[in-house]
Amino acid sequence: MRQLLVRRGRISVENIPAPLIVSGHILVDVAYSLISVGTELNIVEQSGKSLINRAKEQPEKVSKVIKYLRNQGINKTVAELRRQLNVVSPVGYSCSGIVIQVGKGVGHIYPGDQVACAGAGIANHAEIVLVPRNLLVKVPEGCDLKAAASVTLGAIAMQGVRRADPRLGEVVSVIGLGLLGQLTVQLLKSSGCRVIGFDLDARRVTIARQMGADHAFISTEVDVLNEVSHLTSGYGVDTTILTASSRSSSIVQQAIEITRKKGRVVVVGDVPLSMKRAPFYEKEIDFLISCSYGPGRYDELYEKQGLDYPYAYVRWTEERNMQEYLRLVAAEKVSLESILEREYSIADAKLAYEELKTSEEKPLGVLISYGLEEESEERRDDKLATKVEFGPFKQSRKINVAVIGAGSFAKSMHLPNLLSCLTCTTCDALSMPLAAMLKRLQSSLVLTMQRRILTMC
Repeated sequence: MRQLLVRRGRISVENIPAPLIVSGHILVDVAYSLISVGTELNIVEQSGKSLINRAKEQPEKVSKVIKYLRNQGINKTVAELRRQLNVVSPVGYSCSGIVIQVGKGVGHIYPGDQVACAGAGIANHAEIVLVPRNLLVKVPEGCDLKAAASVTLGAIAMQGVRRADPRLGEVVSVIGLGLLGQLTVQLLKSSGCRVIGFDLDARRVTIARQMGADHAFISTEVDVLNEVSHLTSGYGVDTTILTASSRSSSIVQQAIEITRKKGRVVVVGDVPLSMKRAPFYEKEIDFLISCSYGPGRYDELYEKQGLDYPYAYVRWTEERNMQEYLRLVAAEKVSLESILEREYSIADAKLAYEELKTSEEKPLGVLISYGLEEESEERRDDKLATKVEFGPFKQSRKINVAVIGAGSFAKSMHLPNLLSCLTCTTCDALSMPLAAMLKRLQSSLVLTMQRRILTMC
């Protein structure tokens, strides 16, 4: 199957083995996946940065490198840093498609069902994805697969609105009218709120008005505080939702200024959290963080093992947020016509990222299409292939060793020990009996583990 991968700031489309079905999971034939322009371009940009630039931006990780250097020495530290620079990562976290196969323990999902999937490292830009039960929902009638591919962003926007706890007739400001902001505007209007939007991009401001915003402004062309004061009779908005991405803390300070006394500020986007205490204290504002799709996010028992939270006690989990978002799309309470602006085939996906990097006018939402409707039987068989063949190997006296699961620990510990064993200068490893060689390797690995345990203690 084909999948998008990122390495050192570059996107490539690679042909890799399809995943195999496992208990509690669903195998999905992907029809569409959504590129979240801001988030994913940032991931690609970060992967292409040098170690020095990464250290400047994430100084807290420098101490980890120093600790690793003390424990493992300079050679292994340099090797690990090089490995980190060359790591290959999947991209994408929102897609839709048709169920191929269902694992044991999964109920109410069957082959042939149309579904929407969420999760970084799970709902990838790939032809086939393997998704845990709680990160997948059925697509309701009235919602097509293109719109359903936005399910992750919809759930994030919905959780932000839930954290804001808007009441009928309240005035809510949305700062940042990108993809998340546009969805947030529509969800707030469905909740009976008056919405004021702000963004630096005039085109996004126009789209927000089309999506139902009562008022929308270009932040740099108006006095934001005066506009809000005028529209709220001097009180300020009841709630401000931050859906923007910014490196400046001034955006948070602005949110505080336009929010009324005892109001709420909800952070959904990626913004710095350094702020002045006085305005919070004087206004007694509630400052809230919205955690991605909702309750269950980052909980392995929920996401990977499928253990749901009790409905009576946790009404809106991330899965139930996904379901409700798609229901609103099907009921035409949320529109994606003006939001999903471009579509590329999987073959042209690399071009899509290149154009997004250089484009002055960034689209809100970009879809990748996998040509599911026009797919031939031969192509279907090819992408479902689950193995990669190596060889043929030439016959020789050398011992060929295969390692399954070459993760970071295996690369930094096991493989160097294996290499040192096979290239031992004190004996002829190639003439050593296989049993003796394995015994030597086992002793080496045990010693490594003992050293690691002592280091941890």
